[in-house]
Amino acid sequence: MKITVLGCGRWGSFIAWYLDSIGNEVTLYGPAGTADIVRFMQTRSNGILTLPERITLTDSLSGIADSDVIVISIPSQIVRSLMDQLAAYKIRDRIFVLCMKGIEIETGKRLSEIVSEHTDPSNRVAVWVGPGHPQEFIKGNPNCMVIDSADPEVATELADAFSSDLIRFYYGTDLIGSEVGAAAKNVIGIAAGMLDGYGMGALKGALMARGTHEVARLIGAMGGSELSAYGLCHLGDYEATVFSHFSHNRMFGESWVKKEKYDALAEGYYTVRALMGLCERYKVEMPICEAVYRILYEGADAKETLGTLFARKRKSEF
Repeated sequence: MKITVLGCGRWGSFIAWYLDSIGNEVTLYGPAGTADIVRFMQTRSNGILTLPERITLTDSLSGIADSDVIVISIPSQIVRSLMDQLAAYKIRDRIFVLCMKGIEIETGKRLSEIVSEHTDPSNRVAVWVGPGHPQEFIKGNPNCMVIDSADPEVATELADAFSSDLIRFYYGTDLIGSEVGAAAKNVIGIAAGMLDGYGMGALKGALMARGTHEVARLIGAMGGSELSAYGLCHLGDYEATVFSHFSHNRMFGESWVKKEKYDALAEGYYTVRALMGLCERYKVEMPICEAVYRILYEGADAKETLGTLFARKRKSEF
């Protein structure tokens, strides 16, 4: 299979490495002059992995329409601008696979919706979500992930083609749940980091249970299956997001309450803004996500705001 991966950050570069390792013809793209693609072209390494010579590195999109599959791994809030850029290449009868987790702030749209609206109807769209960090995969530590699509044949085809001893893929049957659950877990990751920053990591079990519950409610209100929140897209990704020192979102939350600078991309920072719009639209209460929003965007005191979550009126758990 001929595959182009757009985006050469730590996840996009790992995907290129992985898809090459299971026998695909892979090209990895990064915009000209950006730090990641320049570093790869100079050294073929980013400090986490080294790309084999078989993988083509490029800063040009000129041959993208020749790929069977186009994998996108870029910051979620620039997906729309990328699709506008790709329109000039008249891509037809291809599969787009989205490997980032987020919701567009301005519209509240899922990323698959944006791509579908900005590409030819002959193209099909899938998402690749679930737990795992490149640092762990490179060591040979296996994990399970999900590929979902509005087209069940695409989900099945890709899950079969991409599975290996390193990653076992399940095919999803709830695109709404897979996307919303995957995006929202990053917000829970930020909350977990804040608890760690205050030395209250013991509360992360409660955070996980209640976080999954509120995300399930939103998924159900949007027309998805509440059960998806308890699968690999959300709850199954908590170890990698809520506990791992490789988690950008957890580290961002911890750095925030410690008032330390943190420059790596934490998608949950943007996702929580989008979630507040969805909460209002679908009339769903999400106290954890609202608390994170108030801390990050309204200047609320983090320790006090997190504390109110555990001082809420007593009620039945379910």
